[in-house]
Amino acid sequence: MTLPQDTLLMHLPASLYRRGDVLLLDDQACNGLRLWAEHFGRLIVLVAVEDGAAPGSWVPLEHIGPSASRIEFVHLPSAWRPDRFLRALGPTRKRIRHALAQADFIGTTLGGASFGDWGAVIAREAVKLGLPFYIWTDRVEPDVARRLVKTAPLRRKLRLAVEYPIMQRMEQGLIAKAALGLFHGRETYDAYAPHSPNPQHVHDIHIRKLDHITADALAQKQARQGTLRIVYAGRADPMKGTGDWLSVLEQLTQAGVDFHAEWLGDGPDLTAMRARVEAGPLKGRVALPGFVADRGRLLEALRDADVLMFCHLTPESPRVLIEALASGCPLLGYDSAYPADLIAGHGGGVLTPLGQPQHLATALAALARDRARLAALIGRAAQDGAQFDDETVFAHRAGLIRQHLPRARPVA
Repeated sequence: MTLPQDTLLMHLPASLYRRGDVLLLDDQACNGLRLWAEHFGRLIVLVAVEDGAAPGSWVPLEHIGPSASRIEFVHLPSAWRPDRFLRALGPTRKRIRHALAQADFIGTTLGGASFGDWGAVIAREAVKLGLPFYIWTDRVEPDVARRLVKTAPLRRKLRLAVEYPIMQRMEQGLIAKAALGLFHGRETYDAYAPHSPNPQHVHDIHIRKLDHITADALAQKQARQGTLRIVYAGRADPMKGTGDWLSVLEQLTQAGVDFHAEWLGDGPDLTAMRARVEAGPLKGRVALPGFVADRGRLLEALRDADVLMFCHLTPESPRVLIEALASGCPLLGYDSAYPADLIAGHGGGVLTPLGQPQHLATALAALARDRARLAALIGRAAQDGAQFDDETVFAHRAGLIRQHLPRARPVA
């Protein structure tokens, strides 16, 4: 295959970590760079660099594969504190401008922060230089901050209350100046499309075609009887509704439903979740193993589960919902635009009102007692997930960039 000889500049929201002379990056980000490199001759990747221990899913850059030789990493400082950010701003802007001058297509992300958000600085520099660019985002950061104000400690509550309107104006202003908006998931698209001159609904996933559940495995799952198997995978964080998730399971216990549930993922709520499970009726019924580095283990859990149960409280587009559908795992959770859009084609899930765990518990209990309906739902989930794989969604985004984003410099 002959690659186009043009350069895509992009900002990565995930940081690089130094381990001696080795640089590490999130494994899914490595896969994303590999896929972008299939559609552009060269990548310039602007990314912050951190010192210290990397998260468990970070791997050496060699995981990108042979295309890593066509990727240039421009290191940016990690500067989330106001004083560090202001000191680093001048030199970093010069580095960003030098990189922008070498790009044919320019893309950035927004991190929803007042300080340290280099994605927003990249967008502002492109505006000053009169260069067209796209903005990509996968959640509505100001709404996340607004909802977190209700539950955050006082000091953080005050900071979020001040930052929320600033974040909102900044994001809307930059999105209005971006030539193209790539918004992952219906919820994010609906929030930002009114502010974008050219909004596009896209997806960002890393499940391969060969990772989809096979026809034989799907049939075996549909024929299974007995204990209802419930799973979730994601950060154990307040915005994921960890308390509601456990409340649903406690109500299932009271209703006499035979189930086993598992939450894969680490986070600030994990300790409290474990304590609640050990001290109450969920002991022996709920597993909370924490972070799971093996992606194969995650996909195996999804393919083995009868349902993915989620209680998201903020507008976001978690990839695990798509991965669940591709695994023949129906979506049972709080209603919002993103999951509703994912199952609009075949109905591979049941959605209940936001913030009302009793309705979700009722829906799960009814499904546990009607295995024929559950089997049909599993089949419809696999149909809804069949369209999603990493190569397809990255080719879609690359095509949108070439179709809708003007070049930043003339064709050589």
